[in-house]
Amino acid sequence: MKVLRQIIEIDEEKCDGCGLCVPACEEGAIQIINGKAKVVSEKYCDGLGACLGHCPKGAIKVVEREAEEFDPEAVEEYLKSKETASCTTCESIEPVEKSQLGHWPVQIKLVPIKAPFLKNADLLILADCAAVAYPHLHRDFLKGKVVMMGCPKFDNKEEYVEKFTQIFKENPINSITILMMEVPCCSGLKGIIDLALKEANVNIPVTIKILSIKGEIKL
Repeated sequence: MKVLRQIIEIDEEKCDGCGLCVPACEEGAIQIINGKAKVVSEKYCDGLGACLGHCPKGAIKVVEREAEEFDPEAVEEYLKSKETASCTTCESIEPVEKSQLGHWPVQIKLVPIKAPFLKNADLLILADCAAVAYPHLHRDFLKGKVVMMGCPKFDNKEEYVEKFTQIFKENPINSITILMMEVPCCSGLKGIIDLALKEANVNIPVTIKILSIKGEIKL
């Protein structure tokens, strides 16, 4: 039923869709639709004009015309339905991952041979491009690991072998995980670790994980 009452009116030509009026309406009567602010239902607008002062373009005014009666009960149900929909959406969003990095530095060249965090460590030897390719590195590989990263193609392999040999001699290492790409230049990482283990004369379990160039685990 329509009655003569006050209700807001929005000039779409002036409205730039900034959305500042939306949170200003406690009844939720305004939404941005196709880039413009619109009254979603006349019965949700109480006509008091709390949104007027929030419009930087002066696109909102209060007019008197025939409109549906303001229905506070309908507003309450409408707001509850929006809240429920919002909660459902939030539950479906994957939580933001937290960093699992527990030490510094991480570059192979920079990690001290007797760094305290190397004692009884589970090492993650990481090809630096793998860190970019795999989206869930922290969640799936980094937690509880001491990471050492580098590029076997551009860095000096002999220096790597010498560095890891000294690390294996000086520190009790629990395990080694090598995470590298399927590209040929990454394959050198395994050879470096194998040679360092041989030079250090130690036996440490090694796990190899290989990523495709699309960041998928192949092995």
